[in-house]
Amino acid sequence: MISLKSIDLVYDGDGGASFQALQNIDLDLSRGDFVCAIGPSGCGKTSLLRVLAGYETPTRGSVTVDGHPHTKPNAEVGVVFQQPNLFPWLTIEKNVDFGLRMKGIGAYERRQRVNRFLNMVSLLEAAKKLPHQLSGGMKQRAAIARALAADPKIILMDEPFGALDAFTRESMQLNLHDIWRKTSKSIFFITHDVEEALLLSTRIILMYANPGRIVEDIANPFSAKLKDTSPSELRLSKDLIEMREYLVRRIKESGVIDPP
Repeated sequence: MISLKSIDLVYDGDGGASFQALQNIDLDLSRGDFVCAIGPSGCGKTSLLRVLAGYETPTRGSVTVDGHPHTKPNAEVGVVFQQPNLFPWLTIEKNVDFGLRMKGIGAYERRQRVNRFLNMVSLLEAAKKLPHQLSGGMKQRAAIARALAADPKIILMDEPFGALDAFTRESMQLNLHDIWRKTSKSIFFITHDVEEALLLSTRIILMYANPGRIVEDIANPFSAKLKDTSPSELRLSKDLIEMREYLVRRIKESGVIDPP
């Protein structure tokens, strides 16, 4: 569905100096993939997301969506950031409707999509409220509904739950996992939380810095268990604890220590 081949990204710095953010990145995401990117700060996770989104043009290599060049932001790729970035003067339903209106979709279809995805994120009752009337978790659910309503082929998420408290974060993890199973969307998800990656993803890519590169692409069996097992039970399983310890050790081996 989306493919990166031999991606380099070099930023020009002051005084003619340059910084290589990404080096020789090869990454393929198929329909239904849920890929989590983990690694220490400065390893290029957000730069990689920006290339996937079309916000950054790689110095070398190619990005394609369904075999077509992907060189700028478009509706095929939705993005959800750590901060929801909702329009504060629009109600929640109008925030979700905004992108559909810009695409010229008719009023009836827009209403159907808005209601479907607000219902999917349990926000139908809040449809007429303004963003400031919602909790942080509700705002993030609204941002996810807005991204889904545009029907992108892939959704990119840059630490979307990083600013939430632990209880809300776990609730949002379960909510997102359920949405992913129902929609079969491809998701690329950045996190600093190794446990979050193990609970949610079908694959984990581990990145190192200087320059940013993928050092492992690991199939993750734990996401499939989340449908029938609570996150608390999974966290206590011997296999998940061992995998978590392995990934934390690998991150520490990179020479940059981040909280797990």
